[in-house]
Amino acid sequence: MRFCRSNLPCVTLDGMSKKNKGPAQTSDFQVVVTNKKARFSYQILEVIEAGIVLSGNEIKSIRAGGVSLSEAYVRPSDGEIFLIGAHINEYEHSSLREYNPTRSRKLLLHKREIRKLTARVEQRGLTMVPLRLYLKRGRAKVEVGLAKGKAAPDKRRTIIDREKQREAARAMRRG
Repeated sequence: MRFCRSNLPCVTLDGMSKKNKGPAQTSDFQVVVTNKKARFSYQILEVIEAGIVLSGNEIKSIRAGGVSLSEAYVRPSDGEIFLIGAHINEYEHSSLREYNPTRSRKLLLHKREIRKLTARVEQRGLTMVPLRLYLKRGRAKVEVGLAKGKAAPDKRRTIIDREKQREAARAMRRG
């Protein structure tokens, strides 16, 4: 059974798009930016979804795609968790004069999740990195990964594996 709207791809009940056989992009879920550098530099152990506290103009800028997570990281502080270093461009139609695009932004999590993450970061020497920022039902969400840094040989292995996958895909296309 398929559900279709005029401006959206047809989606089956299992959430897969008929056209590209990948996850369906509907108006409920839209990925704005992905932090590719984080997946290369870190081994992701656990992923958590968190809301983000924004001003009205920042959400407009995010919807326009004016955001970067490449230099961002997540840090616990005083029983709260903050996204630090994420660059959200100033909204072009904003009337604000003083705007800091890289200000710290509070992440919204349950207290037990905050305590669990803080304990794991302090005890095991792990770090938290933002993996992607997306819109879910009109609200901005950040996917935070609990991560362990990769050593140089692991990074080289990642590059080699990626090259092998590309070569295999090229061979399959040639037929």
